[in-house]
Amino acid sequence: MQKAVAATPNVIEVENVTFSYGKLRALSGLTLHIPVGVSFGLLGPNGAGKTTLIRLMVGLLRPSSGSVRVLGEQPSREVAARIGYMPQLSALYPDLSVWENLDFFARIYGLPGATRRQAIDRVLRLVDLWKRRDDVVGHLSGGMRQRLSLACALVHRPPLLVLDEPTVGLDPELRVHFWRFFQQLTKEGTSIVISSHTMDDAAHCDRLAFLREGQVIAEGPPQALRDGTGDPKATLEEAFLYFVRRGTVNVA
Repeated sequence: MQKAVAATPNVIEVENVTFSYGKLRALSGLTLHIPVGVSFGLLGPNGAGKTTLIRLMVGLLRPSSGSVRVLGEQPSREVAARIGYMPQLSALYPDLSVWENLDFFARIYGLPGATRRQAIDRVLRLVDLWKRRDDVVGHLSGGMRQRLSLACALVHRPPLLVLDEPTVGLDPELRVHFWRFFQQLTKEGTSIVISSHTMDDAAHCDRLAFLREGQVIAEGPPQALRDGTGDPKATLEEAFLYFVRRGTVNVA
């Protein structure tokens, strides 16, 4: 059973956060509030700070300054247990079967015997891998491994799903399947944070934050960001470039 989210309109609150890798500044005074129950996209080029921000959200990193609150609390082991995290690089074990990978992650999340088996059956059917449950992961296609990674993040029914570049390498048909699934999850109340550098992903999100050089340069619903350019025909890519040229934060 999901633990109730603290009484706040935001599932994640990032306040004036900076983070550096040695002399390299990855985030610079970044502030971002992500509402409960939406799909929220972090959009920007490689090096914009997306993965660093996600690692701060799930508690793998701590900010050099500023604060991060997730599900109403500071990141911790207890909070991490209520997050479904799908990293950019696969965390799967290639020598184990699909079922064994899911069983491993379900045990980490503390699911007991019968509940664990039911949860694994449920997510296998959700991502359409039931017939491949006994296959060794190393023999699966890239798209199937992506589906399994998503299943591992979902097995404990988390109220918050954090996905780092989840659609990279997927064919167009599977990408559409993923987004239909994400939209169904938000309808059921799950909050989703997705990082991406593709405008196709961005167009499916309820809200977006454009990131550049460790800062949010614009934030709002996709249509509001397009409207913010003053050009009714502007694409999201053109909107991103517009806010890059402005160099100021715009919250829509």
